[in-house]
Amino acid sequence: MSALAHGRDGRARRGLTISHAAIKRGVLWLLTAVSFLALIEPSPYEFVFPVTLLVFALTGIRFSQKLLPMALLLLLYNIGGVIALIPWMDEAASVRFTAVSVYLMLTAIFFAAIMAEDPLGRLATLRKGYLFAAWCAGFAAIAGYFDIAGLGEIFTLSGRASGTFKDPNVLGPFLVLPLIYLLHAVLIGKIGLARGVLLMSVPLLALFLSFSRGAWGNLVAAALMMAGLTFLTSTSATQRARIVFLTLVTLVLVAAALLIALSFESIRSVFEIRASLDQDYDQGVTGRFGNQLRSIPMLLDLPNGFGPLRFRFTFPEDPHNVYINAFASYGWIGGFAYLALTVATCIAGWRAVFRRGPWQGDAIVLWSVLFVTILQGLQIDTDHWRHFYLMLGLIWGLAALPEPGAQRSLRTTT
Repeated sequence: MSALAHGRDGRARRGLTISHAAIKRGVLWLLTAVSFLALIEPSPYEFVFPVTLLVFALTGIRFSQKLLPMALLLLLYNIGGVIALIPWMDEAASVRFTAVSVYLMLTAIFFAAIMAEDPLGRLATLRKGYLFAAWCAGFAAIAGYFDIAGLGEIFTLSGRASGTFKDPNVLGPFLVLPLIYLLHAVLIGKIGLARGVLLMSVPLLALFLSFSRGAWGNLVAAALMMAGLTFLTSTSATQRARIVFLTLVTLVLVAAALLIALSFESIRSVFEIRASLDQDYDQGVTGRFGNQLRSIPMLLDLPNGFGPLRFRFTFPEDPHNVYINAFASYGWIGGFAYLALTVATCIAGWRAVFRRGPWQGDAIVLWSVLFVTILQGLQIDTDHWRHFYLMLGLIWGLAALPEPGAQRSLRTTT
């Protein structure tokens, strides 16, 4: 009787554990699946994240001590932002900006912490939800660009596809991560070339129609970095040959698709303007880069910066440089904390990439996109991109994982 009861109890406990795992994966999928809708504030992502956090909190979250540098630097970064906000507490936009920064800090810490358990399963769930979001955003962007059903007014901005985002320059980079994941799956033989091309088609076309130079550069640089790291870390000569061959095939397919797209006059005319590296608004002392340089001596005399979102009141527009914005909106405390976070993240990212383990492929994809995005911060404000904090947390979470052999030994001991 006792053995039977024990067996029943064991089955019940196993079922309960599976149920908890399923619920956790479900809310994780939903969290990334709704991330495509950013036209409204607060967005669905803001509502789903507290629910996700609550589900994980009720069933347990492990926080590794190895995540403390990231958490403390993010906290210091936001403390600087709160101090810089004090003179502007009556400005609703500045208050909202600071609140969003604190909220995004929590998402990064959360994503890092959940990698301590079932990292492969949770990464797969996040990946599927993100791909769903990419297709939704992509469909909206394409429908808007071609003004299908009169959606052009909603899903385009200045003749560029913005989809369910307020800015084409955010839509484009948002689509890079799922595209690199799909390309990686093709290169290692996880999915076939035909299926990979089909899955990439809508997000890739939407990214192109965003006419975001930063997104184009992000995609190309991340793809090359991912292919190179996958080649270097592969232990199979056959797989290395496959990587080289499929990389060349992909380049040919992309070139052919680009030629087809440019055969349309409406696309070619915008492409010729956007493909130029020297835009009118970038030039001169009062251009984007000129304003950035002129702001540096001023920020050296302002320990609390200009205040959150106050750069635009001194210069014609936002800094479009996340590092300058760190000092401008978060003061010296936040600025130096962000620089330290960037350096620490680079150490963690490269460490995760070259560690052997079942999640090495995920680390390569995530770090390829995150590293390029860190560099992209020199020409755009990335500090409020949700997917940036997703990648930031996941990379730190993967870097904090023990060696696969150590995990097995721990399970055997317990």
